[in-house]
Amino acid sequence: MWNLNKAEESESVARAILSAHSQARVFALHGELGAGKTTLIKGFCAALGVLDQASSPSFAIVNEYRSTMGGPVYHFDLYRLKNTSELEGVGFSEYLDSHAHCFIEWPELAGGLLPEDTVHLRIALQPDGTRHIAAHG
Repeated sequence: MWNLNKAEESESVARAILSAHSQARVFALHGELGAGKTTLIKGFCAALGVLDQASSPSFAIVNEYRSTMGGPVYHFDLYRLKNTSELEGVGFSEYLDSHAHCFIEWPELAGGLLPEDTVHLRIALQPDGTRHIAAHG
């Protein structure tokens, strides 16, 4: 379990998670609205050498970032998804099979499309503002 006390710590927490799951490429972030999913993904992007400003792809479903470490990084936000057929339209499975890092907000909406080796990160906002992050899978 990791604790994220403030947004400035997101890169170091992301590095720790990536280190603990060094072979993983697909990360599913679970949590309520405002739990810090996008903040943590910004930390992942920084840890992976993304120079672009990471932002939530709420209307586009996916943002692609270029990494200085080689290869793209994909950020999905499925919050506005109406049904899983929309994911087929954007080539969701191809992204997941690309061996690039994929970070998915609201993964519950993907149905059974996530690979078995997906790392599920559960972010729980505590009353003091700290975020507790637990990994499963």
